[in-house]
Amino acid sequence: MKYALALLFAVGFSWGAAAQQPIPAFTPAQRGEIVTIMRDALRTDPTLLRDAIAAMQRQETQHEEEATRTAIALLGTALVQESSDPVAGNPHGDVTLVEFYDVRCPYCRRMLPVLADLLKREPDLRVVYKDLPILGPPSVLGARALLAAQKQDGYFRLHDVLMAGPPEIDMARLQAAAAGVGLDWDRLQRDMAAPDIQARIAANLALGQKLHIDGTPAYIIGGKMIAGAVDLAELQAAVTEARHGR
Repeated sequence: MKYALALLFAVGFSWGAAAQQPIPAFTPAQRGEIVTIMRDALRTDPTLLRDAIAAMQRQETQHEEEATRTAIALLGTALVQESSDPVAGNPHGDVTLVEFYDVRCPYCRRMLPVLADLLKREPDLRVVYKDLPILGPPSVLGARALLAAQKQDGYFRLHDVLMAGPPEIDMARLQAAAAGVGLDWDRLQRDMAAPDIQARIAANLALGQKLHIDGTPAYIIGGKMIAGAVDLAELQAAVTEARHGR
């Protein structure tokens, strides 16, 4: 019975992977026999269902990873070589890490010291920042201010202040933060309203959709995407893999 059930699951996986293949027709008696075999086998060994579900999950994960690698390869230059993107670390580094982040995201904020440590340990790492304001209007306001501050060479100064402060971002807080890091507030306001700033945010959001990013932070390293707040070891391992072309 165990062999019969395993065979049935295997056939099911084959149909899921190649849906274009015709499904054989079973008679009512055959279907009844199959159901009976499955029920008996599951009563005898419930781990069969667990193993089948685990196999399906592994297959789904593999398909998602392959789709992500394909999307990353197709997006190429827009991800790692967009000249207007803020860049930290070594601008000529041999490995590029792209971070999609929201200035108000608590997990992005948690990753600040991790990324700082990573840059210390990886002197040949290049980090590209993609502002992805997905947490409402205050996030959009913060992203516009950061990209506008870049025109005054103040992106990272304002970034550090906003990421360290309360997540409630409004014009009053932006004005105080801008003054604190030596930015021209009148110019910042004008630049925040410029069409090119909105275009950059729209481009980042479009990239996020193409990569199926549904939360921040998300990191692109080589052909791999790492979602969420992770530890230093995982990021370092991904950098090493990218460096050696794995």
